[in-house]
Amino acid sequence: MISPLWTGPEALEAMAARAVGEPPSRIDGVSIDTRTLRPGDLFVALRGEARDGHDFVHAAFEKGAAAALVAADRAEDLAGAGPLFVVEDTLHAMEALGRAARERSVARIIAITGSVGKTGSKEAMRLLLSREGLTHASVASYNNHWGVPLTLARMPREARFGVFEIGMNHSGEIAPLTRMVRPHVAIVTTVEAVHIEHFRSVSGIADAKGEIFLGLEPGGAAVLNSDNPHFERLKAHALASNAGRVVSFGEGEGADVRAERIILRQDMTIVDARVFGESLTYRIGMIGRHVAINSLGLIAAVKALGLDLAVAALALGDMTPPTGRGARESLAYGAGSITLVDETYNANPASVRAALETLGQTEIGFRGRRVAVLGDMLELGDDGPRLHAELAASVMANGVDLVFGAGPLMKNLISALPPERRGGYAKAADALEPAVVSALRPGDVVMVKGSRGVRMETVIAAVRRRASVSRGRQEG
Repeated sequence: MISPLWTGPEALEAMAARAVGEPPSRIDGVSIDTRTLRPGDLFVALRGEARDGHDFVHAAFEKGAAAALVAADRAEDLAGAGPLFVVEDTLHAMEALGRAARERSVARIIAITGSVGKTGSKEAMRLLLSREGLTHASVASYNNHWGVPLTLARMPREARFGVFEIGMNHSGEIAPLTRMVRPHVAIVTTVEAVHIEHFRSVSGIADAKGEIFLGLEPGGAAVLNSDNPHFERLKAHALASNAGRVVSFGEGEGADVRAERIILRQDMTIVDARVFGESLTYRIGMIGRHVAINSLGLIAAVKALGLDLAVAALALGDMTPPTGRGARESLAYGAGSITLVDETYNANPASVRAALETLGQTEIGFRGRRVAVLGDMLELGDDGPRLHAELAASVMANGVDLVFGAGPLMKNLISALPPERRGGYAKAADALEPAVVSALRPGDVVMVKGSRGVRMETVIAAVRRRASVSRGRQEG
């Protein structure tokens, strides 16, 4: 029989909670959302800005929750609903449960942060390490003040590896999270002008990312992108921590893990690398130079853990883009087909430039064009208009034929482009849909990207609807 994630008494002790009702003998998961809760889960009633999890406790028990973690001021109201674990603050109690999971674990832990590429690198690292043993990793982008302790609390006691994504919007947010995670390897993918409105400079962002090294286990490895202008600043943070070594990756001379050649194919990327002087060639099941650079950081982490590089290299060939991060599909369109590239998860100057570069490397069909549909990049502060306008250089350099823009900031890019490159503009994504779907033609490759708040996924849906109509007409 599979051992429980927690027993009731274990969880009570870890959280210093008071039991109301008979504690369950086993708890098989931890959930904060009744929509995804599974029978046997501990439901944690968190208080948020919009909703209070205590209002969903009865629903959690109806779906089979083993117990519910609730605040003392709501315990009386919820008595009789099911077994309750009562504490003063449910978030603090979940943090304590996460720390207890880390304390009992013998897993090798990897923490990943960076302005761009955190989630993709986390998913790739999960894939690589799963070839070596049971690997636990955060779901989606659970990288904040509740996502990290929740992921820790869910870590199976038998896990051999744990992979944690750690994010931030402000200085000081990473430090408490990395001290919970206590990684053996900490990776910073890169530092760019993301969330810049909360910082005086990009150097401040680098300092905030450097907080990840504060939680490193003694002798742990700091893995850094040596191509980034803030490498030396991050290295100083690492050397001031418990790190036993700094491992660098990139394309420049002197990197410990260096790409000698990156070849972009239609459905893969091939990397010829040198890993501490030894040759390693591998393919990645995704396309993009940025994907290749991030893969070097993964290889560096695998090397730091003392694992088999050949196994890791083979696993990279099975990588697929996470949802909204470069997934491609061929759709019937008119008398032919188009390629739709979904990059709608989020956007910042670095990731948009990377997406435009990848679009420029993508093969188009007969009489096809490279089309970019871009929504505003948010949280850029006073630099927003300038940073949007500067994307025009990437559009031109990568041979993007047509650009559509959604949002007040993206108007700066559209204005900076030559008239023949302007596909259309609207203040919101849904208002841009008609112009995009009517302009596309067979052979086109269309890439859609924007910050989450702009909801560029509505454009993706509109293109798919038009494609289904085209297919229906052809079949009819």
